[in-house]
Amino acid sequence: MKLNLSWWKILGVILTIYVLIAGFKVPLQPGILEYSENKAFAGQAFSTDLTTYNTYLKKATDLNVWIWLPNDQLIKANGTEVINDTKVKADFLIPTDIEIKNGKSILATLMIDNAEEGHYFIRRAVTIKNESEANLHPGQFFDLSVIKSKTRFAFPFQHILYETLRNTFFHVAIWMSMFALLLVSCYHSIMYLKSSDQIHDKKSSSLTTVALVFGIAGLLTGSVWAKYTWGAFWTSDVKLNMTAISLLIYFGYWILRGSLNDMEVRARISSVFNLFAFVCLMILVMVIPRLSEGSLHPGNGGNPAFSTYDLDSAMRLVFYPAIVAYFLIGLWISELLFRYAKLEEKITFDI
Repeated sequence: MKLNLSWWKILGVILTIYVLIAGFKVPLQPGILEYSENKAFAGQAFSTDLTTYNTYLKKATDLNVWIWLPNDQLIKANGTEVINDTKVKADFLIPTDIEIKNGKSILATLMIDNAEEGHYFIRRAVTIKNESEANLHPGQFFDLSVIKSKTRFAFPFQHILYETLRNTFFHVAIWMSMFALLLVSCYHSIMYLKSSDQIHDKKSSSLTTVALVFGIAGLLTGSVWAKYTWGAFWTSDVKLNMTAISLLIYFGYWILRGSLNDMEVRARISSVFNLFAFVCLMILVMVIPRLSEGSLHPGNGGNPAFSTYDLDSAMRLVFYPAIVAYFLIGLWISELLFRYAKLEEKITFDI
């Protein structure tokens, strides 16, 4: 029996395997998980224990801990004690000549660097207060040029997200491929309205079916992600609610198709409904969350969208292939559904 596989089907399988392997195997960049102290005073000693992730501090050479000030000056720890591979204690003497614009306090960043792992930091970690007017302990400040860097192929370390960042390749990519499938479905709906060719109606309904399954998968992966990052499977996030409404509209598409027996009437009305549903989807999911306040999703409700730090070059090498892979797999499944619909129609008419 001859195996009839188009090149794009093979590509979809290869990309899916690549995404699964790379998505789970590529490590995260080193990062700082937590610290024991977050308040320091100018002219006084400050000590903190830093807990890191994906680091090997025992093997690190030329290790330093820094306080990174808002004016890009650095205060170097005058003592560091490596406790284990993921924990280090740092002792500072906070200078009294720190530039504090409002005269009260500043928020500074804690940073670690070493020759093997480069540098990693946690923002807004330490509040430094200046309660002394006398310049009793002028400090030695360093420039950012002294910080060691290390280039490696790894995903960014994101606080709150941590390892769940990998869900970007599934939750977000599935949604992107769903939009692409629905766009192709709308094309066939338009072609049916122009030509009344049942082939286009069957292709449109098959694509919409697969896209709806992808939408449910995206909602489920998003709920699991939300549980580990936001603390609940479902929140009052505006994008979550708009997504649920959008899927309900597409469920209505299938209720409509199932309630109409006349083939031509069903195809015509469902084609119009499909176009209407896609417009609603774009407004509900892409527009309203951006105009609303309080959304937890990136790029919505005042939150910044994905940046080069969130979706860096390493993640793009997996994220974009994931979208293509799921889209191609979705096309393949929709083709099988289309062939099934044609076969079902043929059997019905033969009977």
